[in-house]
Amino acid sequence: MAVGTLTTVPVPAPRVIDRRVAGGAMMLAPLAALPLAAAAGLIAAAGEALSLPRLATAALALGAVALGSRGLHLDGLADTADGLGASYDRAKALDVMRRGDSGPTGVATLVFVLLVQVGALSQAELPIATVVAAVVIGRCTLSMSCARGVPSARPEGLGATVAGSVPRTVAIAIAVVAALASTLIPGMDWWRGPLAVAVAYAVTAVLLLRCTQRLGGVTGDVLGAGVEVAVAAALLALA
Repeated sequence: MAVGTLTTVPVPAPRVIDRRVAGGAMMLAPLAALPLAAAAGLIAAAGEALSLPRLATAALALGAVALGSRGLHLDGLADTADGLGASYDRAKALDVMRRGDSGPTGVATLVFVLLVQVGALSQAELPIATVVAAVVIGRCTLSMSCARGVPSARPEGLGATVAGSVPRTVAIAIAVVAALASTLIPGMDWWRGPLAVAVAYAVTAVLLLRCTQRLGGVTGDVLGAGVEVAVAAALLALA
């Protein structure tokens, strides 16, 4: 479920999708994203080897991640921005998010977040390590977004399936492991990785809090938006 939902890698459909399976998928999201991170790292390496413009290389690397995830998280970011910007009425905001088309708020948010991501990566001293780490860190935050106590905004949909499916102790453990593992990013000061993890989690937590207050909980779109802002935050910290 983790690989099939979060990437375009062809895998057999899960035989059963229940809260146990859904929670496990969210816990395994960082591992499921490793092919995307590897692809982005290879493109960054190729860009360096060919002396391509760094801005173009950054755009190609992050574009590959978007392509490899079907644009799922970017779509969620745009829909979440449209919903939050549409109305203070919860039902109207959720209805706007459900439609799937992007309004001016969603488009502008996409542009700004992608500018931050591409701009930060293009200025990174170690672009290969930076993009690999940021892609994985962004997916680590999914366990926090799906931790026990975080409600679903709707009674149906992906958000309802995964909301509250990850035990809090496991979500905390994933964050701690991510912080510890990030001290080993090649070529970087030991503290820069944990800083990226902390900033990514903090930004996602702010988004979660806002969506819980405005929408009553999370949806699949909110989860995708959390991943994208987490990646942007991690790239900034690592760069």
